[in-house]
Amino acid sequence: MKLSEIKNELQKLNTIAFQLPNGELVPSHFHVTEVGKVTKHFIDCGGTVRQEEVVNFQLWEANDYDHRLHPEKLVHIIELSEKVLGLPDAEIEVEYQMKDTIGKFSLAFDGTLFLLTSKQTDCLAKDHCGIPPEKLKAKIGEWKPKATSCCASDSGCC
Repeated sequence: MKLSEIKNELQKLNTIAFQLPNGELVPSHFHVTEVGKVTKHFIDCGGTVRQEEVVNFQLWEANDYDHRLHPEKLVHIIELSEKVLGLPDAEIEVEYQMKDTIGKFSLAFDGTLFLLTSKQTDCLAKDHCGIPPEKLKAKIGEWKPKATSCCASDSGCC
């Protein structure tokens, strides 16, 4: 989800709720403690120099049960961040404290909840690393042996 998309969705909501990949909700007394721009400048294992940029939200919960972040307040924080930090309309990455470490998530929206979705690592230079492309998986019932198979029951090779 891009920054412009969350701003658009927030305009339609009365409350904000985030759901973790396991289905649990982030406690409703969370705060957005940071909105920022994260730039990653790196070289992949194939030697290609790359740069990625995301807008980062950090969610935090404390024992402050009396305050709730309302949609209009988050829109205000985002707009201030756009003005002061020059935020691009980039994908949003959300940080949230998990049990032992900070989790990083992508963000989606289901019409009611903002969904923290799992991120995965990947090799960006598979062609340089000798990693073969994934083989197409046959669907059950679609696979048929070749008519000219050398291992037919009467071929004598098996």
